[in-house]
Amino acid sequence: ITKFEAAIKEFETKTGIDIQYEGTKEFEGSIGAQFQAGAAPDIVDFPQPGLAAIQVKQGKTIPVSKLGIPDAWLKENYIPSWMDMSTVPGPDGQPVNAGIWQRFNAKDLVWYPKAAFDKAGYKVPTTWDEMMALTDQIAKDGDTPWCIGIESGAATGWPATDWIETILLRTTTPENYDKWTKGQLKFDSPEVRKAIDIMSKIWLNDKYVQGGKAKIATTYFGDAPAGMFQNPPKCWLHKQGNFITSFFPKDAKPGVDYDFFYLPPIDPQYGKPFEVAGDLMVATKDRPEIKAVMQWFSTGDGVKGWLANGGALGPHKDVSLDWYSDPVEKKIGQIYQTATTVRFDGSDLMPGKVGAGSFWKGMTDWVTGAAPLDTVLKEIDASWPTQ
Repeated sequence: ITKFEAAIKEFETKTGIDIQYEGTKEFEGSIGAQFQAGAAPDIVDFPQPGLAAIQVKQGKTIPVSKLGIPDAWLKENYIPSWMDMSTVPGPDGQPVNAGIWQRFNAKDLVWYPKAAFDKAGYKVPTTWDEMMALTDQIAKDGDTPWCIGIESGAATGWPATDWIETILLRTTTPENYDKWTKGQLKFDSPEVRKAIDIMSKIWLNDKYVQGGKAKIATTYFGDAPAGMFQNPPKCWLHKQGNFITSFFPKDAKPGVDYDFFYLPPIDPQYGKPFEVAGDLMVATKDRPEIKAVMQWFSTGDGVKGWLANGGALGPHKDVSLDWYSDPVEKKIGQIYQTATTVRFDGSDLMPGKVGAGSFWKGMTDWVTGAAPLDTVLKEIDASWPTQ
């Protein structure tokens, strides 16, 4: 809340518009009730486009086309993927742009212990083959390449879903990815099986994972990268979103003790995809001041204050890298600027029963050997809601 208030202060002063922020840890449950009661906020910050789509379908939101924001401007200031992700069926079934993307978090990052990495003479890989060669080299040098942990209480398994999503984006079309998140492309399909097979080359190789595959499901995801900071490192590579730095040792310095690289592409024809989570701002009323705030959110200026205070990344093309105060976020912003496709976290787009249920459980069962892959994929497909 403090960072948000600091980020909007200048806009409020310039315009005289008072933006009041209300936050809740029970957002998913409470926002539906607020809409039902006709008491939704003027602008809702949806962390998942799927949740927004429910309200758009019921006609309880104002499409972007009615907010005075030219379509041409959005096409100029965002790569097309963002529009793909915010376009959902309206009340009549026709596609509408539901809202404005204001900020995002990055997923496709691989962290490593920089000082030890450089001293060992390792080089940052730019292709998947180079990354697998590096993995093999670290193992041949007698060390363990990957730090992996998926334990997260009732949410155990979610880091595994991120791996599959991001590999799928590198091995098939964005359209297939979209079909998959909607249940139109089965888990038990050649495309998803291929992604899991690529992932298994790392995950199921005991020489490649700290503690072997047996430890993956019992290692807390926040503790997983700890091995990178031991001397010498107990593991060297850790794929995780930018939030993971909050689990690093407090005295660890970016660019010195640790650094990161973009998880490399696999099939060149699918370019450089980037998996994200993000904030979709959706208007529920169309008063002039609401339009003004939404228009502001569609510009880099609408996230500039966040970037200065840290804790956000800007999806807009008119964001300047100079606005980032945090060196890690600035570097992620730089990587993002080369992305050819952006897609939202797949499990977050799926019905909760699947994305936050059978998918998490299935991946955990697969990696522990509690169930064979054939069974896991069929069970996830069978869990998909029929309506």
